[in-house]
Amino acid sequence: SDNKKFGGPKMPGGIYAIAHNRGVTSLKGLKEITKEVASKGHVPSVHGDHSSDMLGCGFFKLWLTGRFDGMGYERPEFDADQGANAVKEAGGTIEMHHGSHTEKVVYINLVENKTLEPNENDQRFIVDGWAAAKFDLDVPKFLIAAAATVEMLGGP
Repeated sequence: SDNKKFGGPKMPGGIYAIAHNRGVTSLKGLKEITKEVASKGHVPSVHGDHSSDMLGCGFFKLWLTGRFDGMGYERPEFDADQGANAVKEAGGTIEMHHGSHTEKVVYINLVENKTLEPNENDQRFIVDGWAAAKFDLDVPKFLIAAAATVEMLGGP
């Protein structure tokens, strides 16, 4: 991202990771999460990329198409554009990533309040594991879903 406001925390698909972990599948719930993230001093966001617009978020695409079904996650009741619009309406931000996703490793950062900056020339799927506790998520489920994302998208 070239937007300096996005200093973290880094989560799969932005705030979709929170919705996914909590089993929130409605636009109303997504808007509530957007406001919660902002209230805790962070920039709530979702992202797309140049090749697939808002469906360019691999995490969301996997969730939407049922790739997490076997892990006990219900699919969202909205598509990528509807989700992005809901986040924007609730005060969040839409980010378009440069290039395509080619992450081959998951970097799980457990150092509280520290975030590594992505590098589009050396892509890593950066996940701030410490943020799971900040947002009252199931930490093991959060980290497993992050690792599964890279594996399902063709990582190592």
